[in-house]
Amino acid sequence: MAATVATPVTPTEHEPDRCGSEEESRGAEVEEESTQQQPTGPVAAVTHGRLSKLPLARIKALIKTDPDVSLASQESVFIIAKATELFVEMIARDSLVYTQQGKRKTLQRKDLDNAIEAIDEFAFLEGTLD
Repeated sequence: MAATVATPVTPTEHEPDRCGSEEESRGAEVEEESTQQQPTGPVAAVTHGRLSKLPLARIKALIKTDPDVSLASQESVFIIAKATELFVEMIARDSLVYTQQGKRKTLQRKDLDNAIEAIDEFAFLEGTLD
């Protein structure tokens, strides 16, 4: 004896409604198939939107200004760009605390100075803004 389970079928947004033609439904099926096969990783940054907010070509040019570096792979450029984004976000969030303590909405240089002095992770930046 096999038990059967009945599951209700609910229409999805890709299913054509009853008044749509067959050509429209085939177009929706092709469109659905093309969206399922998207690349991931750094390749996706080039083909489908940007994963990095910083210009990778500019970062690669900066890396190549070092005389010890002759080649830089796309993966390494992407990782450096992502690390830079995260660093800038971190220091901006920490500086925002001092901006809010001063009851201001605009981040100022003194807020960055306060964050650099107060947070040990930013000790290497002390004196760089002078």
